Amino acid sequence: MTAILSVSGLAKTFTMHLRDGIALPVLADAAFALHAGQCAVLAGPSGAGKSSILKMLYGNYAVNAGSIRVRHRGEEIDLATATPRKIVEVRRDTIGYVSQFLRVVPRVGALDIVAGPLVERGVGRDEARDRAGALLARLNLPERLWSLPPATFSGGEQQRVNIARGFITDHPVLLLDEPTASLDAANRDVVVGMIAGKKAAGTAMLGIFHDTDVRDAVADALIDVTGFAPRREAA
Repeated sequence: MTAILSVSGLAKTFTMHLRDGIALPVLADAAFALHAGQCAVLAGPSGAGKSSILKMLYGNYAVNAGSIRVRHRGEEIDLATATPRKIVEVRRDTIGYVSQFLRVVPRVGALDIVAGPLVERGVGRDEARDRAGALLARLNLPERLWSLPPATFSGGEQQRVNIARGFITDHPVLLLDEPTASLDAANRDVVVGMIAGKKAAGTAMLGIFHDTDVRDAVADALIDVTGFAPRREAA
């Protein structure tokens, strides 16, 4: 089976500019592949580089070495060397992302925040809002909140808006950074069901899940990030 996204020789080092330019290696020679209809989970302790991998795949972090190859609009491109314009294009059409935190334009209501990605892709505003409302209802966000900006929502309510916004499109690849971290048990179960629906639709997903019950319920494969730890120089 041909991978929709493959990573090879991926490395990341952070430079601590406030600490005299100290180099802090985080990842070295990371390699894995994602396939349609699969949910792979990054496993490893805090600080092992799981979130860094997601951010490199989404283009938020630069890559020090290696390649990130993704099938986009019928061609294979390397995100490690892609231009900013190409990365924006890939985000719009090929790779979606659900982060831990909701970052949106102030004063925009939750319904329009969720509908936004569809409107940007040419879906009519009324249809986009209908689909957004269906997702928010599935995630048990009260309808009285839909017209309100999420800035004053609880952490769990904001996360449900975030999840709905990330799941509303049909991106072939979806990155999930602890999407259930702020949710109660009932809504965690809803998200597990939504992930199953994405699998059935052929979406390839890569996620971080600190909740072991959720991880066990959704994971088709575990990627042990500790195997990508940089080698330490002998003293």
